[in-house]
Amino acid sequence: MVKRLKELLSPIIGVDAAASVIASYDVIGDIAIIKVPEQAFEYRQAVGSAIMNDNKSIKSVWAQVSPVQGEYRIRELANIAGEDRSVTVHRESGCTFNLDVREVYFSPRLSHERERIASLVGEGERVFNMFAGVGAFSIVIAKRVNNVKVYSAEINEAAYRYMLMNIEQNKLKSTVIPILDDARNVAARLRHGVDRVLMPLPERAMEYYEDAIASLDGGGWIHLYLHVKRSRGEDIIYLTKDRLKPYGGSVESYRIVREVGPSTLQLVFDIKFNSI
Repeated sequence: MVKRLKELLSPIIGVDAAASVIASYDVIGDIAIIKVPEQAFEYRQAVGSAIMNDNKSIKSVWAQVSPVQGEYRIRELANIAGEDRSVTVHRESGCTFNLDVREVYFSPRLSHERERIASLVGEGERVFNMFAGVGAFSIVIAKRVNNVKVYSAEINEAAYRYMLMNIEQNKLKSTVIPILDDARNVAARLRHGVDRVLMPLPERAMEYYEDAIASLDGGGWIHLYLHVKRSRGEDIIYLTKDRLKPYGGSVESYRIVREVGPSTLQLVFDIKFNSI
């Protein structure tokens, strides 16, 4: 689609402007979100129309006009084609997620990671999702694994409302426990009460790392997501592992989740604690 989009745009906005258009876009439900660089922004409606013409399932196209920012990780969006609607229903891994792309953070690019984490969770585990959003990680886990309990903390009231809706729609009311509160407060209440902790908030996860450790019941797993800048000549994996050593635990595996910016990677570390 990337090559095709540029080919479709070239005769409309010119080869140079078409070449500057960001190489990919997200599809969330029937909504597409694309980054349109400044030099091509005047052609944003043509970009939106080209996306809709090439993908008939898309009903609305939005341009991202600010980075993901703030406590709720919200990005500013502008409608550039199709319906002026930001609410959609996204389907993934046999689950249904209702959300508003202007009010909550959701990335379809994490679908593989959500499946991977669900594959690691054992039957009967107690899981603490510290930054649950609309409940994506929590619901995929609960759908895939028998007899689990997933405590899902979220501080954004809009995301929490959608999480409640999604839990009910996916028929998981007795399995996923939604909690509207800061993750640190929830961790204090769950102290020594869970087997596994998810920390899918790369920008701030380290601020809550000790709280995550304290919530483990004598040991268990933490899945720590971080944004790490690459620097020439540096081994970022070694440096990150070294940073984690004082907290205890053993990094059993890690992977690059995706590239999130120039020289910046999102990494996940699967960390095992044998005792707390």
